[in-house]
Amino acid sequence: MKNIKKKIIVIGAGISGLSAASYLARDGYDVTILEKNNYAGGRIRQLKVNDFTFDMGPSWYWMPDIFERFYNDFNHNTSDFYELERIDPSYKIFWEDKTTSLIPANYSKLKQLFDSIENGSGEKLDKYLEDAKIKYEVGMGEFVERPSISIKEYLDPLLITNSMKLDLLKSITSSISKKFQNKKLKQLLEFPVLFLGAKPSKTPALYSMMNYADIKLGTWYPVGGMFEISKAFTSIAIEQGVKIILNQPVEKVLVKNNNINQVITNVDKYESDAVINCSDYHHFEQNILDEEYRMYDNNYWESRVFAPTCLLFYLGINKKLSGIEHHNLFFDADFKSHSDDIYDKHRWPKEPLFYLSATSKSDTTAPEGYENLFILIPLSTNIKETESIIDKYYDMVIDRIENRIGQKFKDNIVYKKVFSRNDFIADYNSYKGNAYGLANTLLQTAFLKPKMKNNKISNLYYAGQLTVPGPGLPPSIISGRIASQLLKKELK
Repeated sequence: MKNIKKKIIVIGAGISGLSAASYLARDGYDVTILEKNNYAGGRIRQLKVNDFTFDMGPSWYWMPDIFERFYNDFNHNTSDFYELERIDPSYKIFWEDKTTSLIPANYSKLKQLFDSIENGSGEKLDKYLEDAKIKYEVGMGEFVERPSISIKEYLDPLLITNSMKLDLLKSITSSISKKFQNKKLKQLLEFPVLFLGAKPSKTPALYSMMNYADIKLGTWYPVGGMFEISKAFTSIAIEQGVKIILNQPVEKVLVKNNNINQVITNVDKYESDAVINCSDYHHFEQNILDEEYRMYDNNYWESRVFAPTCLLFYLGINKKLSGIEHHNLFFDADFKSHSDDIYDKHRWPKEPLFYLSATSKSDTTAPEGYENLFILIPLSTNIKETESIIDKYYDMVIDRIENRIGQKFKDNIVYKKVFSRNDFIADYNSYKGNAYGLANTLLQTAFLKPKMKNNKISNLYYAGQLTVPGPGLPPSIISGRIASQLLKKELK
């Protein structure tokens, strides 16, 4: 008698969903992904218009080893799907004192830059990154590979010993301040956590591993744009036999004997032996699950610290601009004030810091002689937006860029698209419009995150940026793999 494959439904075709589905299908399960949007990739999405190509979501390619491991697990290499180029300089910083710094990819040159800003800081950078490397190897190794269902998973003597190296009780701000005195160097090392999810003074020093990822592992770019990642993951999923069904938002799940046996979309019904939810955790619990099966109530979600939302502008310029690089950080306003506005005061910043990407500096993402710009302003998830205030901040950042690079281009903008907090909610069901999930605070780390397994429904699992290991593309890849392993272990 032929074995009947267990049917697994994965909700959401983001990177964690594609990862989980691929591992499960490889191991013999009948896997279907149900996706609410008309494309696979989640927040990795692409906009093609008037010969411009915009990456609408993630634009930093860090931790290439995590991507490579995923491809290797399916007998592929990164090069099978796209050409990966290291960006050099990694990025350009526009400082508050009207100066700029090009952050070189070459480490020796970076140390020289540090020494030119603060005498002796190059050697201090060596020691700081030696420590950050240990955090990366432990944090992205044995520490991150646990489903974090229970604190008992961490009562391993070796893991406890290694966890002492992670500086979980010290903030990244205090860790950096012990070695560096110069304000610019502090901001340079703090920027990954500010832009990727948390206030540096509230973020464990563990996340100095992001500095190791940035400086030592490098900032990369897949030729063709970040959407090449989505295409690669989708290709692998299909190769394993995963069925990806688009334009099917899940509306309800039917629970019988504490098991989900059917998933209902706006179009059809799907039988299931187990479900992995990779869509927004809060939305799924509060809008799809009946109240009796929810792990967390609204009071819980209100008590969580969320990473920023973002105000994004996608601009096509009919001229070339000098003085900008592929990645640009505008730290030409007060760093602490903007951080306070995001996390403490929850208001629109008077002078926001922002990020500017110009992929046309590295790729043919704009017509010849044109530029492609992507501007990101991190903001509190508690702000209220109006068309007039969005216009105000658009004018503000364009004026700042023009003044800093010494070129006018506002009248040369031939294409403009705005993506704001309301769009994060509408397109991704994102709680409060957050762009990066939960902030990386100590009380929201590992087993203190929303659980990967529902304890009221025996066959419901979760993956993605609101559960372990956390926000970002590499953690989402890992999250999908962990969820698939947990499901396989329990379903057997």
